[in-house]
Amino acid sequence: MFGRIKSLDAILATAEKKSLHRSLGAFQLTMLGVGGIIGTGIFVLTAEAAQKAGPGMMWSFVIAGFVCAVAALCYSELASMVPVSGSAYTYTYAVMGELLAWMVGWALILEYAVAASAVSVGWSGYFVGLMRDYLGITIPATLANGPYAGGVVNLPAFFIALLVTGLLMIGTKESARFNAILVVIKVAALTLFIIATIGIINTDNFTPLTPNGWGTIGVGGAAASIFFAYVGFDAVSTAAEETKNPQRNVPIGLIGSLVICTVFYLLVAAGAIGTIGAQPVTGLGGEVLSPGSPELAQRCAAIVASGVTEPLACSKEALAHVLKTIGWNKLGAVIGLAAGLALPSVVLMMLFGQTRIFFVMARDGLLPEKLATVHPKWKTPYIVTAITGAVVAVGAAFFPVGKLADVSNSGTLFAFLMVAIAVLIMRRTDPGRNRPFRTPVVWLVAPLAIVGTVALYFLLPIDAMLVLPIWGAIGLVVYFAYSRRNSHVGRGLVEVHEDDPDAPPQPVPPMPGAPTPGGIQA
Repeated sequence: MFGRIKSLDAILATAEKKSLHRSLGAFQLTMLGVGGIIGTGIFVLTAEAAQKAGPGMMWSFVIAGFVCAVAALCYSELASMVPVSGSAYTYTYAVMGELLAWMVGWALILEYAVAASAVSVGWSGYFVGLMRDYLGITIPATLANGPYAGGVVNLPAFFIALLVTGLLMIGTKESARFNAILVVIKVAALTLFIIATIGIINTDNFTPLTPNGWGTIGVGGAAASIFFAYVGFDAVSTAAEETKNPQRNVPIGLIGSLVICTVFYLLVAAGAIGTIGAQPVTGLGGEVLSPGSPELAQRCAAIVASGVTEPLACSKEALAHVLKTIGWNKLGAVIGLAAGLALPSVVLMMLFGQTRIFFVMARDGLLPEKLATVHPKWKTPYIVTAITGAVVAVGAAFFPVGKLADVSNSGTLFAFLMVAIAVLIMRRTDPGRNRPFRTPVVWLVAPLAIVGTVALYFLLPIDAMLVLPIWGAIGLVVYFAYSRRNSHVGRGLVEVHEDDPDAPPQPVPPMPGAPTPGGIQA
């Protein structure tokens, strides 16, 4: 299992050849993290959290943020040691071998693709509201919801996924300035929401605090779901090679962005709960209804039809809905517009990340190298992008945002678990290795990350938990049927990195005392 290790020295030599300029400071890293984190999680999943935890979702944000913080510290150490593309997949390959690296990469494919679907569905809810508020166009519910919500297909989500896929295929990328503008839009929208709601909070709306308790359908389950709201901080750790004084600035960027976003999330949650309440919607018999279920959709439709104000847990555009309910219709429309403008960029980031992992794995020989073919005109891996985009669009068309987020979280939690384990293994097997950033109190932080990720995984709904082992079993079949015998490391070839991606792989130079290349040690 641990035999085929990709040479860490070769990877580091590649990083040296890239010679990236160290220009990022603590502030730039923090803003990079904030831009990567704020997205569908807070704009959409607030309603999902309300249905599971009620007002107790404030605790859920704290729990999910803490687990992300300890995982981020582990992630950062490996990112500073192995500052090349491939994310947790590359780190695991260098530390624990090809099989576990394959499983991490396979899980990351699931994470990014399903997350892109989830963000597409989240954007759809705001788009439907924008069409209604600004143009007076009402999109029929049958075409704006999947079967889970009484509709047929979610066409807006389907088309935004295809549109972003098309942009990626022809090589359209966000510029740094465009990214900065989107960060400002997102932060400004949340700030406006907080200012509008914080002064009219009714503390009675916080009682009962935990109507469904602390379990799977409660605060713990909500924490597992809104873990999705924090994913994106890895943009900070992967920028370690371009950071001035990474030992100081990387942890500031990681923890700073997580703290800022956690404070924003808590204030937004407090504003939403305190103004219109966030108690879960129950069935006619008082039973707890599962988020994203047809039963909840039917109950929400009945509540609205009776003339009662739509509960927060029923809303497809949670933050805009809160403002409209308290009479701030124009400001609610502005929040909806901000989400409508900002969320497609998150879809693009997720799709780009997924295709990048796919591309690196194909270039390693673990997937058919045809998938890594670069288009002669567009200069993008267009085949894998098209395949990914089609799958993402279909997922967005037929599944609810909460279910998609939970499935994405299962893959993310597995990747974070492997990163925390890899940090501990490297501390024992290679303690003298240069670490530009060292995880503080690693023998406490890494076990906390391990326990936290495992706990959140088991707090996910059972169907989301089962997706990961089923997906993993499919991955093992693919690995032993194809990947193991085609692996470049197994064949004694070394990967060629970004500086010359079209060059063929080269034989690994023999090392004194090393086994012959047959899949053991490169």
